[in-house]
Amino acid sequence: MNNTTSSRSCGLLDLETRSGIVQAFAVAAGIPLLALASWIEVPMLPVPMTMQTFAVLLVGALYGWRLGALTVAAWLACAALGLPLLAGGAGGVARFAGPTAGYLFAFPVAAALVGWLAARGWMSGFLPATAAVLLGHAVCLGLGATWLAWLIGPDRALAAGVLPFLAGAVLKSALAAAVVRLVAQTGNTDVG
Repeated sequence: MNNTTSSRSCGLLDLETRSGIVQAFAVAAGIPLLALASWIEVPMLPVPMTMQTFAVLLVGALYGWRLGALTVAAWLACAALGLPLLAGGAGGVARFAGPTAGYLFAFPVAAALVGWLAARGWMSGFLPATAAVLLGHAVCLGLGATWLAWLIGPDRALAAGVLPFLAGAVLKSALAAAVVRLVAQTGNTDVG
């Protein structure tokens, strides 16, 4: 496969060119990774900060836009069925209609965006990788806050659903970029 094809559709792990069995294994492996990241919490008000977005956006960068979004959607589907895969060990369909629903529905979109940016060379250095992941966080916060604003009003949504999470988004973006760079260097992956 030439680099042009690879740069158009694949994440850093080049999974979208692999067999269906490898892809299915990647999706199956991604679900517990996303759950584990969801269970890592830093106490904050009104809700704790988790490593969910870190894992969601890392999956997008590593898996590619299609497989990354599919993996995140599969994790969310399992959570909707009641498995305790979300923050605080939560699960069930009610989470997808409550105040955090916008954030949850934003996750596959954000993973796809970061995977798409990864395929276009945004993971070629620490700063562009950080910028790509920050854009993914912006999607999560923007769509989440939009839903929340519909429920509680825009001012309260901004104060409760965006501002408290900005510093964490920056830190998690830098951490994700560092992991992406490590994976690229370890695997001698062409990310540019």
